[in-house]
Amino acid sequence: PALSPATATDSRCQELVPPISDAMSSKGSVVLACSGSLDTSCILLWLKEQGYDIIAYLVNISQKEDFEEFGTKKVFIEDVSREFVEEFIWLAIQSSSLYEDCYLLGTSLARPCITCKQMEITQWKGGKYVSHSTTGKGNNQVRFELICYFAAPWRMPEFYNRVKGYNNPMEYAKQHGIPISVTPQSPWSMDENLMHISYQAGIPENPKNQGPPGLYTKTQDPAKAPNTPDILEIEFKKGVPVKVSNVKDGTTHQTSLELFMYLNEVAGKQGVGHIDIVENCFIEMKSRGIHQAPAGTILYHAHLDTKAFTMDWEVRKIKQGLGLKFAELVYTGFWHSPECEFVHHCITQSQEQVEGKVQVSVLEVQVYILGQESPLSLYNEEPVVMNVQCDYEPVDATGLKEYHHLQSKVTAR
Repeated sequence: PALSPATATDSRCQELVPPISDAMSSKGSVVLACSGSLDTSCILLWLKEQGYDIIAYLVNISQKEDFEEFGTKKVFIEDVSREFVEEFIWLAIQSSSLYEDCYLLGTSLARPCITCKQMEITQWKGGKYVSHSTTGKGNNQVRFELICYFAAPWRMPEFYNRVKGYNNPMEYAKQHGIPISVTPQSPWSMDENLMHISYQAGIPENPKNQGPPGLYTKTQDPAKAPNTPDILEIEFKKGVPVKVSNVKDGTTHQTSLELFMYLNEVAGKQGVGHIDIVENCFIEMKSRGIHQAPAGTILYHAHLDTKAFTMDWEVRKIKQGLGLKFAELVYTGFWHSPECEFVHHCITQSQEQVEGKVQVSVLEVQVYILGQESPLSLYNEEPVVMNVQCDYEPVDATGLKEYHHLQSKVTAR
């Protein structure tokens, strides 16, 4: 990817210098993508023990995180929430992408956003190495490293042989006084960003186990959802939401980040966007995951309706195939591949006419379409009205039926 080091030095990139007295290492500096997870905490300490100078980099994409509890010489924090919405989430909404028919790609979309920013910091600060702390049994290792390959990513068997599984790193963290959120009572891996939150490993690894109540964080437990609907009007231009209005109380949001956060709030309150799936990982294992994507779920349904209203039938069929391919490429970490950039371009082109307003009801984990309108609508009410003949004669369909009936007649004979 083309990198612009200047973007990493703007006012949103906060540089923290904790009072650490370690001398500069002769092994060079490592820019570590930090998440606050158990894996991050362990690899950070281990790299320090090996004599590396650590530069911690945290991309703030609206996850709940204590951004100042890192024992490193330098910590860089950059809030890229708006870019994450406009450059990654919006394209996913335009593409109507669902991985394996249900997953809205929350983690998959965040990884290229984080990794490109990490590379910018590495160039800016003259880092010698980059590091992530994702598990060797997951998809994220692929997503990070495909983007970083020109910087020669490396693996250290010394680390993954020292810190194995989940119980071993928890013990390692305990021995070294590392504060962690993972405990034997809540042993699962959590990934959160503006788009979603996901839970894997630990208790969810057994598909027979129901998700514990503590996993309802971004969406409400359906049993506790209110029994009164929220009525929203969502306006799209070129397939992108540009305005959200609450019909009941008049609340309106028009900037990308604000409207997405508002939809997270409304949908989350109603329990919308919670899925429990077994998915096929890129490394050819099946993984059970519990995901919550409230705002993305509302926009997925609203966009589908606007697209059906305004997009040519044949274009839409081609676009459906592109959406499936885009979901696969994003999930497997090929965001910056030539094929993904080509699909990206085609999807964006297909959205030129996707414009209009959709009214939705959000109630008890469901999104209901109430109505729609568009200045670019391809829906022509006159010929489809049942109680008026118009210029369409029933006999007009005869040739079409005979053409499609030919195979049936051959089969019957």
